[in-house]
Amino acid sequence: MKRRVAILISGRGSNMAALIQAARAQDFPAEIVVVISNRADAGGLALAVQNGVATAIVESKPFGRDRAAFEAQVQSVLDEHRVELICLAGFMRLLTAEFVQRWHGRMLNIHPSLLPSFPGIDPARQALAAGVKISGATVHFVIPETDAGPIVMQGAVPVAEDDTPETLAARILKVEHRIYPDALRLLASGGIRLAGNICRTTGSIDHGQRLISPAPR
Repeated sequence: MKRRVAILISGRGSNMAALIQAARAQDFPAEIVVVISNRADAGGLALAVQNGVATAIVESKPFGRDRAAFEAQVQSVLDEHRVELICLAGFMRLLTAEFVQRWHGRMLNIHPSLLPSFPGIDPARQALAAGVKISGATVHFVIPETDAGPIVMQGAVPVAEDDTPETLAARILKVEHRIYPDALRLLASGGIRLAGNICRTTGSIDHGQRLISPAPR
C-alpha cells in the first residue's frame, strides 16, 4: 500500500511539482494526498490543484509567535488526510521541537547545499564566497536544529568560475528535482534505517561515478 504524503510549502512549489510528478508513476511507493501552505498567496497551491492534489491553507501570520497553535492547525489537516510522511518543500516556517519529534524519521527537507556545509539562508552565495569547486543539494530528515538532520541523499554540481548566486542556485535546483523524489521513494519503500544521526540506505551504489571540478587535464 502506498504511503500517504503531505507536502508543506510557502512559495512556488517547484520541488513540490517534482514530487507530484514522480508520484504519478504506478510503481512509486507513495501518494501525495495534500499540499499545505502557510501562505494563501503561495504559487504552488494553484499548481497542486491543477495536478488534482488536495490543498489546505493554514496562515501562519495570524498566529504570530505562537508556533504551537499554528502547528496544531497543521496537525489537524494532517490527521484529516491520514498523512504518514511529510516533505517540506520551500516551507519558510520554523517548527517547534515538539512537532519535529512527533514526526521523527517521517519528515524530510531539502536544502540547496552539500550539508553540513552552508546551512541557513542563501547557501549559493555562501558557497561562492567560500570558493568551493563543487556544490549541490541535500535531502535530510528534519530535527529541531536547522539543516542538521541525518542525510538521506545528496547530489553534486560543479561550480563555474563565472557563476553568480543565481546561476549556481538554478543549477542546484535541477539536482533538487532529481534527488527529492528518489529520497522519498527510499523512505516510503522502507529502504532507510536511522542509526543515531546517520542514515543507512539499502540498494546498490555505482562507486565508479565521480564528479571532479575543475575537470583534470
